[in-house]
Amino acid sequence: MTAEVTDMSLDRDTSITWYGHACVEVVTPGGATILIDPWFGNPTSPKEAWSVDRCDLMLVTHGHSDHLGDALQIASRTQAAWPCIHEMSLWLARNLGGGREAVVGMNKGGTVSTVGMKVTMTTADHSAGDWNAGGETTLYLGEPAGFVVELENGFKLYHAGDTAVFGDMRLIRDLYAPDLAMLPIGGHYTMGPREAALAVELLGVGHVLPIHYGTFPILAGTPDELRSELAARGLGSVEVHALEPGETLR
Repeated sequence: MTAEVTDMSLDRDTSITWYGHACVEVVTPGGATILIDPWFGNPTSPKEAWSVDRCDLMLVTHGHSDHLGDALQIASRTQAAWPCIHEMSLWLARNLGGGREAVVGMNKGGTVSTVGMKVTMTTADHSAGDWNAGGETTLYLGEPAGFVVELENGFKLYHAGDTAVFGDMRLIRDLYAPDLAMLPIGGHYTMGPREAALAVELLGVGHVLPIHYGTFPILAGTPDELRSELAARGLGSVEVHALEPGETLR
């Protein structure tokens, strides 16, 4: 059962549920459901992909299997709108089946208006190749990206995807001014707590939802370490919303 977290000062008409790793579900003020990097098969998720019965907007930050996850089967079943990087859109046109009409290819810096929201694709500093089905070649699904989503009431969410901290996060602040940032903190494959604290400073956000940690022992960064790093930067007032997998922030 999904627990509710009600004592945190977010937009009251928006709920955000973290299902472990980078998998996030957002229910918007207009009642739309957004799924971001829907790998419900991750070992910490309390929910299974087959039980997802609604998705209006699908967002996948890059082609690694722990982010593309269950997106194909969910989008095909729900006919979700799916803005994604150009190369991924070409692959989806051959592999998605019934939901391919809803795919919109785009690229970094572009904005798509869909299902009552604005979706802007941003830079991410990572890689994006994965094994092809035969296991002999690398499947290229375009470069990694992040997304800023402006909800129906103007509330803005930033999902960074997998990334290192990079100086142009300041441009994301200046151009899009997100209210909440979903940032990886696990380290090894992404930035850890120290780098994530600098990302918070560059983005100028007051709310952070840590993601991409705790799934496996190698992703060792913790929310408490992030809080300590934020305090060291004089950012102790930033709210770190450390959810358990399946918990909901409202």
